[in-house]
This record gives sequence, C-alpha cells and structure tokens, in this order.
Amino acid sequence: MSEHYVKVKIHVEQMKSFGEDAEKQGVDAEEEQVAVSSSPPASVSPDPPSITIAGRDVSNTFKHRGKSRIKMGKDDKNICGKHSLDVSLHGGRNVNKLGHERTLHIKGTGKILQGKNNENNGVSMRPSKNIQEDGFKLARKRRPVTVDTSKAKTSLEALKLSIRQLKWKEFPLGRRAPCDIYWHGVSFHDNENIVSGQVNKFPGMIEMLRKINLSRAVRTMQELFPEEYDFYPRSWILPEECQQFSTQIRMVKENDASVNPTFIVKPDGGSQGDGIYLIRDPSDLKLMVGSQAKQAVVQEYIQRPLLIDKLKFDIRLYVLLKSLEPLEIYIAKEGLTRFCTEPYQEPSQKNLSHVFMHLTNYSLNVHSGNFVHSSSQSTGSKRSLSSVLYRLAAKGVDIKKVWSDIIALVIKTTIAVVPELRVYYQAEIPPGKPGPTCFQILGFDILLMKNLKPVLLEVNSNPSMRIEHEQEMAPGVFEYVPSPVDEEVKVGVIRDTLRLMDPGHKRTSISNLRAGGLDHGEEIPMEAEPQDRSPDEGALPSLCLKQVYPKYTKQFNYLRLVERIAALFIRFLGVKGNMRLGPTAFRTFIRTCKLSNSNFSMASVDILYIDITRRWSGTMADSREAGMGLQAFVEAFFYLAGRRFKSQPLREQVASLLELCEAQLETPPPGGEERRSVSCSRAVPRSIRTQTLPHPQLSSPGPLRRAASQDYRLHQRLKPRSLRANLEN
Repeated sequence: MSEHYVKVKIHVEQMKSFGEDAEKQGVDAEEEQVAVSSSPPASVSPDPPSITIAGRDVSNTFKHRGKSRIKMGKDDKNICGKHSLDVSLHGGRNVNKLGHERTLHIKGTGKILQGKNNENNGVSMRPSKNIQEDGFKLARKRRPVTVDTSKAKTSLEALKLSIRQLKWKEFPLGRRAPCDIYWHGVSFHDNENIVSGQVNKFPGMIEMLRKINLSRAVRTMQELFPEEYDFYPRSWILPEECQQFSTQIRMVKENDASVNPTFIVKPDGGSQGDGIYLIRDPSDLKLMVGSQAKQAVVQEYIQRPLLIDKLKFDIRLYVLLKSLEPLEIYIAKEGLTRFCTEPYQEPSQKNLSHVFMHLTNYSLNVHSGNFVHSSSQSTGSKRSLSSVLYRLAAKGVDIKKVWSDIIALVIKTTIAVVPELRVYYQAEIPPGKPGPTCFQILGFDILLMKNLKPVLLEVNSNPSMRIEHEQEMAPGVFEYVPSPVDEEVKVGVIRDTLRLMDPGHKRTSISNLRAGGLDHGEEIPMEAEPQDRSPDEGALPSLCLKQVYPKYTKQFNYLRLVERIAALFIRFLGVKGNMRLGPTAFRTFIRTCKLSNSNFSMASVDILYIDITRRWSGTMADSREAGMGLQAFVEAFFYLAGRRFKSQPLREQVASLLELCEAQLETPPPGGEERRSVSCSRAVPRSIRTQTLPHPQLSSPGPLRRAASQDYRLHQRLKPRSLRANLEN
C-alpha cells in the first residue's frame, strides 16, 4: 500500500505541473499510467473519467483542451474493496457517502482525485454516458443563503417568515463570518464595516428622500421636462422660499378673489404624519421651532381626490431599486390602500384641523374611533390595492391606464433621485475600496385625483414592513395582533426581493444600455425571473415583483440627462470619498471640457463658482463640507448651457452641452459598454483615451449623441397607449 501512495503522490505532482502549463499553453499532456493496487492500469488525461459507483452515475462531462480519454479497468473483482480514483463535481466536496475518502486537489486543473475505501460495496469503474441531469441535481444542493437579521427592527417578523419559506439560514444575532445578505432596519450604516455581500439599504437614501431634497430633485426635472413631471404638486421650501411663497399666493388672490387655495405643510424630517398641518394663508405658517427656523415643504393641497365610500384614501406601493448601475426597478403587483376615517369634505377654514378627514396616514387614523381593523382584504380602513382596483374596474374605470400612469410616475421619480444617490454611493464605497452591493425597498405614497390622475405625495426610504397592528384589548391595554392584509402584501415583497437578490442566480448583462438611449432596432435586454430554482423554491409562487426598468427603457431613457451631469461631477471630484467640488476641480472641469473663451474667462469661472457655492451653502443648514455639491453643480451646468446655446430651450441647451463635454472627454454616457460599475473606476483609463484606432469615426461619440437626440424624437412618436399595450395585468 505504501508503494501505491508513493506512486499517487508522484502522479499528483506531475498533474500539478501539467495543469499550470496546459492552462497557459493549451498543449496536450502525455498519458501516464497509474497503478491502483493490483487493478489493471488506467490512463489519466485532462479529460476526467466518467465513473459509475454502485450502478449510479456521479460524474459529469468536462471539456478541456486535452483529447485523450481514461481507459478504465473492467474487472470488478480486482477493484472491489480496493482504492480507486474519482473526480469530484463539487470542487473539493465529497459526494460519495460510502466508506472513507481521501481527496487530492490537483492545482491548475480544477480537478480533484479522491481515494475511496469501500469495504461492503462493489464499485465498478467503466465508461459512462453523459450524465448532466444528475450533475445538475447535485449542483442544486448548494449551501443555503445566509441572512444577517440582527438589525432588521420592525421588519423582523416578515423577514423571518420569508427566510423560512425560502429555507435559507438566518443569523438573528449576527455572524463573525460574512453573510450573503445584511438586512438593516434604518440605514446603510446600521452595521458598520461590511466589506462583502449585499445590504438592503443604499447609502444616502434617507437624506435623498427627505422632503426638501426630493422636492429639489423633482423640481430640477420639472425645469427640463415640465410636461413629464406634472405629477408632483407645486412646492416651496421653507424658510428660504417663504417670501417667494407669500408673494405668489398674494398675487393669485389679487388676480382672482374667488380663488382661495389650500396648502399642506410637511416638516422636512417628519414621518407618520407628525407635524403636518393645512393652511389657507401664508400668515398661518409656523416658521420657528424655539430659536431655530423650521425646515419644511409647503405644497398645494389636492382638493378633489378620488373617493371610495365617501372616504379619501392613498396607495402605498412597494418599489424595489435593485441596482443603480445598471438601473433596475421592480414594482410590486400588490400594494395597500389606507383610508381616512372621517367622510371627506373640501377644505374650509372650519375643517382644516380635521386630520382624520384630510390625512391618510395610517399612524394617525389608527387612533380614530372609526378605524376598522378587518380580516378581509376588501373592507376596513386598510385594504389591498387589488381590491380597490377591482372595485373601480366594476364601475368602468380603465385600470390598465391607471396602472400605466402609476408605473410612469415611479420610473420618473426614481430617475430624478438616482443622480444624487450615485454621488452618495461613490463617497461611501469609493472605487477600489471593498464594499457590499446595495438594493432597497421604497414606499411610494400615491394619491388618485378625481380624474384618476396619480399624484406623488412622498417616497419613504423606510416603509413600515410590520405585519401586525396595535389593538386596544381593554381600556389602556394594547396588544399587537396579526394583520392578514399586511402579511399577505409585505411578506411577498420581502420574500421575492430576497429571491431576486439571491447570489446564486446569475445576473443578465445589460451592458448595451446607455443613458442616451438604445440604437433603433435593438432589443431591450431583460432580466428573466430566476429559472434555476433550488428544490426548496419549487413550491413558491411566481414573483410578485414586476420589472419596469430597463424593460421600458425606450420610453423613459431620454429623461436621464441629470444622471449624465452627475457622471461628469463624479469624474472631477478627485479625492476618494469626496462629495463636493473644490474651486480647482471646477476650473479643471471647465478647462478639460474647453468651456472658457474670450467672453467667459477663468476669472468669470471663479466668480460663478463662488456665487453659486455661497448661495447653496446658505440653504444647506446641516452641511459639513465646503465646496460645490451636485445640486449646485447642476445649477452651474444649466447656466453654462444657457450661455453656450442661447437660442434653444433649456432641455436642448443641456443636452447640447453634455454632448460637447462627453466629446471632449471621449467617454460614453453612463450605462455604456465602456462604463463599469459605480463602485469601479470613474474614468476611462488614459491608455484607452489616447490610443489611435484604424477608423476614428468608430471611436467618436457621434453615434451616442445621435442616439440621445433620436431617443427623444422617438418618445414624441410613442403615445402613452403604446406603453399601456405592453403592460400586464
């Protein structure tokens, strides 16, 4: 036996050198004879053998450059009870449960030799057929996905149910070893020092979806695309625009004395309806909290909402932002509707304080004596979205059109907030720094007007995923009891989000998407629902999350102008982790893109930088960094575009300046084939920028610029019904 192992050791060393050389040179190896005890000799080649153990195939067919095959001995009597050679399918895992095994790793070839000692079972070695089917069954038996739920907070119960349904492995107290998924309850920073895996929060999402920042982001898009972003009520930011608000309202009333609009005031950091109140006159604003000015947003109040049972209601829709680069958005097919608990009347001075009539927040109405907890999805103060849509359909409402408009609202809103999210992301996980990938479930609050037009109320970065509600069992005694409606909707959203983020599922490449649009005739690549389910997932229902982007890229990709501006901003930030441009970086941007001339000198550039930066630093009370942030840079970019292309509308001015800058930088817009992940290098390497191609016209960004302009013209020809025709129920 000792002579046998000496020969095996020599053979393994030879296979090591073969593996290293063959991978580099692609040469065929000589066949070597290996004596296995007293059995007939077998030749070992780059192609592994097909082996049958006790009449069952456990190997697969591997393809390598070597062409020789193993010739196995067929004398079962000589092999029985002796050592034999095997090749593992699992990269080091032992797949034979009979007897003891000795595993020999062959470096450079990906193969493993296993010595087996079966005392009671006959093992026959003979050529086998292609057994991919058995190989796939074994491959599916991978280790369970690990989820760290130690920071899950209020979503814990729904998360536990989801993990149990998926038969994954939960770590409720955390884990020293890395997990596949980290589920945070509030923000990306709930659990520090995560360098791998996936986190269910994006850095900066909380800040980006505060009411002031969301209003600013949508307002920027309204300047470029006023007709596309008319779903967000007219807003003013307090206290900086208080005087502007008062002046505009006074002028409206002076022009028409019969007009007496109502406005709703929302604190910037408020949640669950706290601090919200209605006014009809600017003098009723509560601007101060102690000695500090109160940060808030004041919006036009929607006075004619759609009513059901004479009650005002809103829609809570769950949206999964799966990734930023490429942009992937999913919408839950089922949502919630939250009803007021007092019959609606148009606002008047007498009923402005009736929160149960005007505000749909669940956290407020649950304290009303009229609130109805129901075990049915179609009755009570909280119902499923589908039950409301079915009821509207019964009255003749075009539900496909309503759903199409809601999808458009979600995509447009996400496109508005993505640019700043990309800046936060690169600051938290700079290029070259190890870090996790991110995804996040968002809560969109949408109101349907009487004419069925959807209006965006707000977007929640931490929507409640609680599946129980607080109920008063006795005077002053409250208990949490299960909520069937919440469980049905929220568990499905969390479970299917986990399924989409399963690290075992391969992501479909979407490398040919560009912010400027697709070339005409190109098919929109879509990520299919996971098909390679494990046996544990076989009984799960189909995904309740529907992909809407990049599925509808052709209809909406032309809106991503600000994201292209953000790509320029990130490129010139310079210092890793920085979120603001210094004066030198801004001058470098102007100089590199050749935006200065005799009429706009570098001295004028410095004045522009100082003027805009000073104004924005005064509006950002909690700013910790000096310099020009993205929103200030966008304002400066708009100014430069207006100077350069005076005769065009703002949208065309910005698009033209973007094309000019991208041409000077010789880099395609975000989402192009040369563009890597957000967490990778922000600039094309110098060697790529300077190399000379045989056909210079092929390397020119001209086709990309034409795609950007053609995409907008294509959109003009696409009527809304073309989108609706493609939607599923």
